[in-house]
Amino acid sequence: MTQHQNAQTMKPATAAKKLGVYLDATPAEFREGTVTRGELTALQADPPEWLLELRRNGPHPRPVVAAKLGISISGLARGGVTEALTTEQIEALKAENPEWLQKERATQADVRKENVRIKEMRAEKAEKATRATDRD
Repeated sequence: MTQHQNAQTMKPATAAKKLGVYLDATPAEFREGTVTRGELTALQADPPEWLLELRRNGPHPRPVVAAKLGISISGLARGGVTEALTTEQIEALKAENPEWLQKERATQADVRKENVRIKEMRAEKAEKATRATDRD
């Protein structure tokens, strides 16, 4: 008896998130159907023109906007940015460099420094524990 493997599917929103694109900007046939894992892999390996265009010019989803600005998604919300932005809008915001963006970038830099400090502290503790175990 041969088992047929069912193709695992996902909602368009999930596929768009995995592709890093804003769902509402994708073609209707993408939004209205389901996407199999194989189709997702094919889109990632050989993206069609619409996907390349979305990645290049947007509109971009909030996680991508936040990454391009060097801030957190929460920082976007605190700055009043709630909708998807195009690459052009992101570049204009960078050029304008409003006070809230400067503040959020500084906050993000502090968070990164603190994460590095914690990682180093944990590594040091682990190393001390290993040395103590090796002596016993």
